[in-house]
Amino acid sequence: MIEILTPAEVDRARDTGALVGTILATLKQRVKAGTNLLEIDAWTKEMILEAGAESCYVDYAPSFGNGPFGHYICTGVNDAVLHGLPRDYALAEGDLLSLDLAIKLRGFAADAAISFVVGSEGTAEDRKLIETTQRALAAGIAAASPEAKIGDLSYAMGAVLKAAGYKVNLEFGGHGIGSTMHQDPHVSNDGRPGRGYKLRAGLLLALEPWVMTNTDKLIMDKDGWTLRGSTGCRTAHTEHTIAITETGAEILTLPRA
Repeated sequence: MIEILTPAEVDRARDTGALVGTILATLKQRVKAGTNLLEIDAWTKEMILEAGAESCYVDYAPSFGNGPFGHYICTGVNDAVLHGLPRDYALAEGDLLSLDLAIKLRGFAADAAISFVVGSEGTAEDRKLIETTQRALAAGIAAASPEAKIGDLSYAMGAVLKAAGYKVNLEFGGHGIGSTMHQDPHVSNDGRPGRGYKLRAGLLLALEPWVMTNTDKLIMDKDGWTLRGSTGCRTAHTEHTIAITETGAEILTLPRA
C-alpha cells in the first residue's frame, strides 16, 4: 500500500516525527558508559507513554523476525546494525551504539535512527562510518521532490556509501510510512536513477542508509531479531522520516527546539 497524506494528516505526522526526534536526542544525552540496554528500553517506554503515543515495535511480528519484538526501541551495539533486541548489557566507553525508534501518535507513525560512540568521539573509522551514513541520508533527502522517482533517492544514497568504500546491502532499506510503520514503496540504499515509483506531495518516506565496515553480508543473532555484520565489524545506521512537499522534502524527525 502506498499512502498519500492530506496536508492536515501531514501536520499530525509532524507531531509524531518531532516526538521521535526528541526521544532519540534525549537518549543520546542520557547514555554513558555503564548504561544498560534495558535501561534505554525502559526510558523509551516511559517517554512514549508520557506523550500519549504508542510503540510500533512491542507487538511487531514480521516474517523476518522471531516476533513479537516485545521492546520499545532497537539497540544495536558495534557489529549489530539492524533490529537490535535490547538485552542485559552494560555499555562500555567506545561502544558504537545505534538506536532505531518508531512510534505512532495521533494516527500516524514516524521512524528514525541515530548512531554514536559511547563516551567518546570514537576512532577515525567509527567517525567515517557514522558520517558517511549521515551524508548518504542528506543526499537522499536532497534528491527527493515531486518530480523524482524512488530510484533517484536510492542512487543518491548509494553513490555516497560506495564512494566512501563501503559495500551496500540491498536486503533492508527505507520504506513508505504513514498510518502504519512499514508501507510501500521500498527504498533501497542503492539503485538506478529514473526508476521506480514517482514521488508525490503528501508521501512520507523513511530513508535509512546503513553500512558495515568491511562486508555487505548479514547474520542473524540467536535472539531471532538482531542482524550483525558477518565479519564482526563495526556498523552504523542513520534514518529520518521525510514528507514530500510541492517543492522538495521536509524532515519530520528532528527534535523540537
